[in-house]
Amino acid sequence: MIRFHKEGYKIIVIAFILSITGILLAEKFIEIIWVVKAIQIVILAFLFIVLQFFRNPKRDTNLNENTIIAPVDGKVVVIEEVEEPEYFKDKRLQVSIFMSPINVHVTRYAMSGVVKYSKYHPGKYLVAWHPKASTENERTTIVLDNKVFGEVLYRQIAGALAKRIVNYAEEGTEVIQGTDAGFIKFGSRVDLYLPIGTELTIKLGDVVKGGTQVVAKK
Repeated sequence: MIRFHKEGYKIIVIAFILSITGILLAEKFIEIIWVVKAIQIVILAFLFIVLQFFRNPKRDTNLNENTIIAPVDGKVVVIEEVEEPEYFKDKRLQVSIFMSPINVHVTRYAMSGVVKYSKYHPGKYLVAWHPKASTENERTTIVLDNKVFGEVLYRQIAGALAKRIVNYAEEGTEVIQGTDAGFIKFGSRVDLYLPIGTELTIKLGDVVKGGTQVVAKK
C-alpha cells in the first residue's frame, strides 16, 4: 500500500478536488473529443506528479551506532573538505545529496543522538547545485550529538521550486536513526558535515536510498 507523508495531505486533497473539477468541466464544456482527452491526460499527469512527490515509503532501518545512513534519497553530488561557517567554524567533510522531483523528499535522521542545535534560515531559491545554495538559500541547520561520531551537522536546503522546509528536530530531544526528521516541499538537497577522516562507503555520483543505505562508518 502506498503511504503519503503527512505534510502532503492538504496539497493532495486540493489536487484531487482540482483534478476532478477539471476533468468534469472538460467533459461538460468542450465538444472536441481529442481536446477533452488531452486535457484530462494533462490533469491526471499533474495529479500523479503530486502523489509521487509526497509518497512516504516505509524504510526498515538497521539501527547501528557505528554507521551514518543517507538522510534522503538522491544522488551524491559533492564530497569534499570545506570550512563549515555556521556552527563548527572549522574544516569538515561535506557530503551533499541532490533530490530530483521524482525522489522521495522525506528527510530521515542519519544517526541516533541528541539534537544540539536547530535553526531555520530564510533565504533565496537558487538551483540546488549552485555553489552558494548552502549559504544563501532557504535552509535549516541541525546538529546531532552521537557517542560514536560526535557532533554531525546536516542541512536541509531548498531548491528553485521549494517554498517551505519542514524540520522536526528540536534542541535537547533524543532522536532515533531512520525516523522522520522533516520534509522539503518541492525541495532538493541535503548536506552532511562529518568529522574529517570519516570513512565513507559511497562515492561521487552514487544514487543513495534514505533511511537504509550506509554512507559512512566507524
